[in-house]
Amino acid sequence: MPDPTTQRLWDAIAAGDRAAGLAAIADGAALEARDDTGATPLIAATKAEQTDLALALLEAGADPNAKDDIQDSAYLYAGARGLDEILLATLEHGADVTSTNRYGGTALIPASERGHVETVRILLGAGVDVNHINRLNWTALHEAIVLGDGSAEHIEVVRLLLDGGADPTIPDGDGVLPRELAADRGYHAMVALIDEARG
Repeated sequence: MPDPTTQRLWDAIAAGDRAAGLAAIADGAALEARDDTGATPLIAATKAEQTDLALALLEAGADPNAKDDIQDSAYLYAGARGLDEILLATLEHGADVTSTNRYGGTALIPASERGHVETVRILLGAGVDVNHINRLNWTALHEAIVLGDGSAEHIEVVRLLLDGGADPTIPDGDGVLPRELAADRGYHAMVALIDEARG
């Protein structure tokens, strides 16, 4: 059973009560306590999209790299979900841009999959490896094509990735190149971007 101050913090996160959460932090709640999912208060606040509390926890010294039982950290989750304010704060407080999720992927890969344009821009600027290959044998470029929907957002993500050094000659696990993956789906704008990048 957590101490009363830390329990107040957990309760505040669950209720979305910013004032109570800030008071608990100020009163010395345990920042690296764990709930039954292995989450710290920072991870829980991030997953609940309690931005103010997440920022306050980071300011108080919470670890942006601590992971829960499914290998999510506040940094990785914020990147995957496009929670850019929290993401930027984790980076300011020492997030490890080489850290990986349960699929062996960096934060850039799910951000690209979901078409989070600004998030992709932030992560590229932070130095995340644009050509990292996850356990599914996909890079961010593969996921933007294969798991994206060909939308304007996904086209812009592909452009950002290529401008950021994504290598279009890296095949997926079946030996298929990004250009072929895009062409097979009728994503002509992506094909054109890849052709341009390859010169």
